[in-house]
Amino acid sequence: MNKTGDVFAIPLEDEAYLVYAPLHGTAFAASKGMAAQLPGVLAGGGGDESVVAFAREAGLLGEPPSPVTRREGEPSPTEVTLFLTTACNLRCTYCYASAGDAPATYMTMEVAKQGIDFVIDNARRQGAPFAGVNYHGGGEPSVHWNLMTESLAYAREQAGDLEVIAASAGNGVFSDRQIDWMIGNLNGGMSLSFDGLPEAHDKHRPTVRGTGSSSRVMHTMRRFTEAGYPYAVRLTVTAEQIPLLPDSIEFVLSNFTPKRVQVEPAYQLGRHEGEPDAETEDFIAAYREAQARAARFGHELVYSAARVGTLTNHFCGVTQDNFCLSPSGGVSACFEAFSEDNEFADVFFYGSSGPDGYTFDMDALERLRGLGVEQRSFCDGCFAKWNCAGDCYHKSLAANGRGEFAGSQRCHITRELVKDQLLTRIAGSGGLIWRDRRSGDDCSVHGGRGE
Repeated sequence: MNKTGDVFAIPLEDEAYLVYAPLHGTAFAASKGMAAQLPGVLAGGGGDESVVAFAREAGLLGEPPSPVTRREGEPSPTEVTLFLTTACNLRCTYCYASAGDAPATYMTMEVAKQGIDFVIDNARRQGAPFAGVNYHGGGEPSVHWNLMTESLAYAREQAGDLEVIAASAGNGVFSDRQIDWMIGNLNGGMSLSFDGLPEAHDKHRPTVRGTGSSSRVMHTMRRFTEAGYPYAVRLTVTAEQIPLLPDSIEFVLSNFTPKRVQVEPAYQLGRHEGEPDAETEDFIAAYREAQARAARFGHELVYSAARVGTLTNHFCGVTQDNFCLSPSGGVSACFEAFSEDNEFADVFFYGSSGPDGYTFDMDALERLRGLGVEQRSFCDGCFAKWNCAGDCYHKSLAANGRGEFAGSQRCHITRELVKDQLLTRIAGSGGLIWRDRRSGDDCSVHGGRGE
């Protein structure tokens, strides 16, 4: 790392610039003259005394830290994500997994127990504060209800005095009995898929019978709200529904109390392959208006690759030894590679289970560990590089194939939203300079988890 390579001058209007030094944790607005002098000042070539003094005050003259980390040795996870089933009670038009189109697969208790035992043993050996059990996959986890409840009961029994943190993603179409259990047992929270305005949600998230599901999801959110239960909401936006995004955000925040709200354009995978692209300038404009409305409720919207305040070479746990089990017991690093039949299973699956435990393909694991953003030449010189960390690797494979990463429209969206976040933080810091010394990666499984 070097001082000049970490400092970016991003053009704004009226010959003004946004100067961003991510590794130094600082950003400020600058004139064209100051922006022109900074490279020389940082290289030690001198400059106007006022510019040198400002660079010193901004903390730009020290050597920045490196955000690059990499796992080593045999994987020893303390959290497991169980892909309970590929079955689903909805037929979402944009489902990346095309859940329900193929014969469903279901995990057995034996597969779940083996994964749970493994992470609990690792947590005890490492002195970890807790063991994690998470539910996700290519279907709706709650459809395999008995295994969901029984596996978590088993985990807590096996853990003894060791705390178990449990969380899940879900579509929100639950019975009251299920909601009661979730409130009482999923202490890590729930990430719910809900697309905002009921008419927007129902058009793309029908039940297996073709009826709308918004009323069921809203009932779940009301129950969660009444219980003070922590949940997040994810809105998926298709191209034709981009204009509805601001109203959808206002509807959600006017009626419910999610801890966070994530917004993503629909991905052209699964059932949505070949549909109109939502990764557009119109999406950026609608997101900005939606963000303005969210701010009135004290919320900042989440877009998975725009993460000012996070500095990392890892977008998610794919490069950090994610331990996810398919229904048959295969070990995947990626939530979207939930089955050995997935198109990119050969990339993301790195282990298998057997009577004597897990066998890991260390060559496959090392390849995954080596996919950090510092290995992507396309990302060199991008001011958002250490915030987005190269974005979702599964989606980049879908967009670019198996060749070298060549970027996508999401790159432009990320840069624009990172710029917005920086300007907001500068304004909130008095309008002169924003400093943030925090760093670290964002590889949580549920809620934000960079998906």
